[in-house]
Amino acid sequence: MLLVLLVLAVIAFAWTVTGFLAMNQPARGPDGRGARTLIVESWMDEADLAQAVAQFRRGGYTRLLTTGGPIDPWSDVGHWQTYAARGAAYALSHGVAPDQVVPLPAPESLQERTWLNAVMVRDWAARSGVALDAVDLMSAGMHARRSRALYARALGERVEVGVIAAAPSEFDALHWWRSSAGTKAVLGESLSWLWTSCCFWPDPHVVVSERPNDG
Repeated sequence: MLLVLLVLAVIAFAWTVTGFLAMNQPARGPDGRGARTLIVESWMDEADLAQAVAQFRRGGYTRLLTTGGPIDPWSDVGHWQTYAARGAAYALSHGVAPDQVVPLPAPESLQERTWLNAVMVRDWAARSGVALDAVDLMSAGMHARRSRALYARALGERVEVGVIAAAPSEFDALHWWRSSAGTKAVLGESLSWLWTSCCFWPDPHVVVSERPNDG
């Protein structure tokens, strides 16, 4: 009986985990018309950034914030220096108006990078006098739920944080166990989400001393 229950639990996990991690729940907004700001985690690959630009156009947003810290010099083929600048350059080269794009680069960090990027968004809004009542966050597939949780913590209860998961381009989300990329993504993000939920409680009032170029 225990073996049967274990097998059923594994099957249930395999079939439901991707929908749980790669959540899609856009913000409703105060007027029910959705968010007007789209935040893009710009460390995503080109296929994901293409989905982000398509979402920006489709969703009727007026502002696109790109986040991300420094890029390793050996892989910085476009000399962007930061993922935020890379995401902004991609959006601009694909038709998004310059006055709608705001790159928010974060300082270098070996850990808690998503949290740091969320803090950069919060601090930019405070400095710029921008009232963020609702935002949508575009993240890469299985990373979506964890990113939304961290952005919600950083931005506070007054900001409704929606999330949109880019569809994975390297594996079939419905049959993730058939590829090493899918297995690594799902199992890794499952453990990371559990750790974030139970063990990561940062100071919500932390302020990043390094101020990025607001573009």
